[in-house]
Amino acid sequence: MSNEVVVYTAGVYDMFHVGHLNLLRMAKGLGTRLIVGVSTDEIVASYKASKLIMSYEDRASIVSAIRYVDLCVPQRTRDKMDTWRKLKFDVLAIGDDWFGKDDYLEYERQLASVGVKVVYLPYTSSISSTKLREQIKVSAADV
Repeated sequence: MSNEVVVYTAGVYDMFHVGHLNLLRMAKGLGTRLIVGVSTDEIVASYKASKLIMSYEDRASIVSAIRYVDLCVPQRTRDKMDTWRKLKFDVLAIGDDWFGKDDYLEYERQLASVGVKVVYLPYTSSISSTKLREQIKVSAADV
């Protein structure tokens, strides 16, 4: 019997910043193997109004190079059960900004039925891609 604990987390990872790094570091600490789903351009376009700054290929290249990441895969669906069926992870790690949201309450219920634990990790509130976008707009206006 294997002692491997597979952790899965996913995100857009546009404009990679220290908040992303913090999440990946903490997620890796939950198990022995970290699989990271990077949202494809198509899946992001289906639910986000803002345009991506970086392509999927660039975002996946950056995430793949992070030492905490054992495997980087395209996230083509937001359905965590569908992803579990493909990857068979033991832990789903997500930022605590998702805690209590209806879709994640449902994922918790579904994943518990197959023995997967959902862990909410502390969100780095001092930075986000949205805050970076706003800061860039302000800086550009000052020029």
